[in-house]
Amino acid sequence: MVRYKFLYLLAVPGIAYFILFKFVPMWGLAIAFQDYNPYAGIDGSQWVGLKHFKELFADPSFYIMLRNTFAINLFGLVFMFPVPIALALMLNEVRHEVFKRFNQSIVYLPHFLSWVVVTSLTFFIFSTDVGIVNKLIMEAGHEPISFLSNPNYFWALITAQNMWKEAGWGTIIFLAAMAGVDPQRYEAAVVDGATRWKQIWHITLPAIRPTIIILLILRLGHMADVGFEQVLLMMNPLVTSVAEVFDTYAYSIGILRGQISIGVTVGMFKGVVGLVLVLVSNYVVKKMGHEGIY
Repeated sequence: MVRYKFLYLLAVPGIAYFILFKFVPMWGLAIAFQDYNPYAGIDGSQWVGLKHFKELFADPSFYIMLRNTFAINLFGLVFMFPVPIALALMLNEVRHEVFKRFNQSIVYLPHFLSWVVVTSLTFFIFSTDVGIVNKLIMEAGHEPISFLSNPNYFWALITAQNMWKEAGWGTIIFLAAMAGVDPQRYEAAVVDGATRWKQIWHITLPAIRPTIIILLILRLGHMADVGFEQVLLMMNPLVTSVAEVFDTYAYSIGILRGQISIGVTVGMFKGVVGLVLVLVSNYVVKKMGHEGIY
């Protein structure tokens, strides 16, 4: 520790962040087992055991929320997760440095936009009244399509928003992994007559496989999480059946209705599901002969 004291010093803000905002608040999980009264506090509130968990699982909307949450995340896993990898592979093949950096900046930019801006753009593009897409459809002589109020399009819109906003930012880690590949391996492949595609398939992808596996395991740990702000802004009464997720339910029950114990119960359930998925996926990955996250 003496030898690397400056590295430990650099790590202090990150360590402090996790202690203050991740570990200390875990004491509040006790609220899930209480009829919590904000005036009495945790120490003065009545303990009720698993009462709130039973109420949550008995709620008719529980399985609807479970379906919606996993469906949105499954869409993201299938369609969103591979996009940063493909984008990083394409950017890695660009040899003109100025052009490469320009494109990196362009694809990173949406990450810094708030969900309010992204949702506003979505309305501007897909709304029935002023949407550009519907104007083109009507110009072609067809009836406008209610993209924003049709439940059949909701999951696709959420996935498309995530892809546009976060795909570029997700390439950073993969590009960093690709930068660590020994250039001599590519030189040897060229001497052996390997094409660019074969170099990608046999050198680049195997080199970043550990990174892909780790990020996939971590992604599975968030299968019970859906972007609360994104879904809340995109929701309307016509799509509630496919838009209601655990995050919005915890907000409406815990904050709007003041049933804080139920809100904490939902959060704890999500955490347990995420933990189980991480442990199971890590175990499966290790059984397949790869390195896991621990």
